[in-house]
Amino acid sequence: MQVALVTVGDELLAGDTVNTNAAWLGERLAERGASVERVVVVPDRVADIARVVNELRADYDAVVVTGGLGPTHDDLTIEGVAAAVGVPVEEHPDAVAWITDHTDYERADLVEGTTHLPKGSRMLPNEAGVAPGCVVEGIYVLPGVPEEMKAMFESVADEFAGETRHAVVVEADEPESALVERFAELREKFDVTVGSYPGDHVRVKLQSTDEEELDRAATWLRERVEGVQR
Repeated sequence: MQVALVTVGDELLAGDTVNTNAAWLGERLAERGASVERVVVVPDRVADIARVVNELRADYDAVVVTGGLGPTHDDLTIEGVAAAVGVPVEEHPDAVAWITDHTDYERADLVEGTTHLPKGSRMLPNEAGVAPGCVVEGIYVLPGVPEEMKAMFESVADEFAGETRHAVVVEADEPESALVERFAELREKFDVTVGSYPGDHVRVKLQSTDEEELDRAATWLRERVEGVQR
């Protein structure tokens, strides 16, 4: 299953907020065997949200959107997603019922727009907050507040699946450039993907759906690199 992530918020683009949601979702989706193929950050503008979501939903099995839920002036994600799939935004009876039954809010207390979702969408209750999320045509719309986003994602996590990929990290105390030929040989000999991440030393991440193949590849590489002394 191939997934794209869209995080919405001017504060992310300005650097005022660190985009921890994308990192957390990427890790959780990978654990379930789903492959995150794209991560896009967009501003709080309906046209940008609609355009990006519409483009991505044509190319991927699912699109997960976080941020911009609620009734305030800059909470425009629901409107953007609705525009992407060509439906209006309207009050969702399931959202009204859930908030009434599971929170301290009465319908009359809610700010206008809190319970509005794209027409025909499936409401996702916000167990850690108020503003609901939704699913519509393979687009999963989650809150931007990390605690709320995590709780809501767990309610739909079983809908994301794929072939489990196992991973092993090999640390090498050599320049990354010196390892290029060994990486090429590794890819030729074994059915694994190879990612290298330089720092104080090079972390080489090997991944495969075949755990035995992965172990063989990791052993082969460890025997051919200078290990990190601790």
